[in-house]
Amino acid sequence: MAATPAPPVPTAPPKPTWDPRKQEPPFPWLRPTIRIRLTLLYGGMFLIAGILLLSIIYLLAAQALRTGNEPLFKIIDFQELKVTSSECPGINTSNLSLSEFNAAISACTDHQRQVALDHLLSRSLLALLGLAVIAFAFGYAMAGRVLSPLGRITRTARAVAGSDLSRRIELDGPDDELKELADTFDDMLERLQRAFTAQQRFVGNASHELRTPLAINRTLLEVHLSDPNAPAELQQLGKTLLATNERSEQLVEGLLLLARSDNQIVERKPVDLAEVASQAIDQVRGEAEEKHVVLRGKREPAVVQGNGVLLERIALNLVQNAVRYNVPEGGWVEVTTEVEHGQAVMVVSNTGPVVPAYEIDNLFEPFRRLRTERTGSDKGVGLGLSIVRSVARAHGGHITATPREGGGLTMRVTLPL
Repeated sequence: MAATPAPPVPTAPPKPTWDPRKQEPPFPWLRPTIRIRLTLLYGGMFLIAGILLLSIIYLLAAQALRTGNEPLFKIIDFQELKVTSSECPGINTSNLSLSEFNAAISACTDHQRQVALDHLLSRSLLALLGLAVIAFAFGYAMAGRVLSPLGRITRTARAVAGSDLSRRIELDGPDDELKELADTFDDMLERLQRAFTAQQRFVGNASHELRTPLAINRTLLEVHLSDPNAPAELQQLGKTLLATNERSEQLVEGLLLLARSDNQIVERKPVDLAEVASQAIDQVRGEAEEKHVVLRGKREPAVVQGNGVLLERIALNLVQNAVRYNVPEGGWVEVTTEVEHGQAVMVVSNTGPVVPAYEIDNLFEPFRRLRTERTGSDKGVGLGLSIVRSVARAHGGHITATPREGGGLTMRVTLPL
């Protein structure tokens, strides 16, 4: 019998812990980035230095102008002296005494000194303001130039986290701290790529090596069970072994799917959640009829970009769990799909046993069921909800579970359009 061919190795990198498609804020210049902070630092330091320099110049100029308060000259006598000045109206009075005239001249000189200092201060402040604007602009440009390697590192990190581990920064320039950081980041990416390539190879080999003997066992058991002359005890043993083998196949398929679905989906195609949910309902309809569970719900079109096989696994696992973990009589499962707030939503609700709120998180762990761990059960291998969560995350979505009043759960899967 021909061995089962190994599946193609997936090409998607590990799913990042943050969303590389996260949109920029509406006003990115309001963010307190390092460039803005460095600009404020450079400009603030220049402004402080300019204010200190202006204060020193002003004090020195004031001291120089006030050196020697005595006037440079004094009129000791005058006959028929007439003086006029638009700046010193006090000396325009005709009948001034000699002392009054000298006092007016001294007051006018002091006033002109103060006017000169005021002009010096106002013009210096205007010059300082203009230079401060230039300093802030120059600081912003220089900060951008100095931090440009960090921008390159960030863009490479986004590209790596989004789709491609083969990207490298390869930063040129002086051997400074930024180049050291870029080289360290490149070395880390190299190790990550080797580790992920080894993981891909292991998943592919494990898929082939685990599926092949299970497929051979299933074929041999089916051949022996098809023999009409086989004893009843052998028939019963064969059916038991066949069920055990089928359970092992489900476990292997679930583990491999869980490993693959933790990766980011690269090849995306339009998939209608309504169609996916309808196919899942058709597959479990027979089991639902055996358990007397009614399938209902309205499914509106909700097209997302993703992998159809993995999205079908989400719907199938949720509907199967809803049917299997239900009440013995009068149970129902409701499956709805719709577009809500710009996102595709699939909701699976069912009647069933009462689920405590503190048990919800445990349901999404591998090999965990309600109040059980790794226990034998004919309801599955305990990977259904783990796979659902991993596939939803790989598509950029999430799943939430809410206990229903009276028993059962409401599973809500939200995916971006």
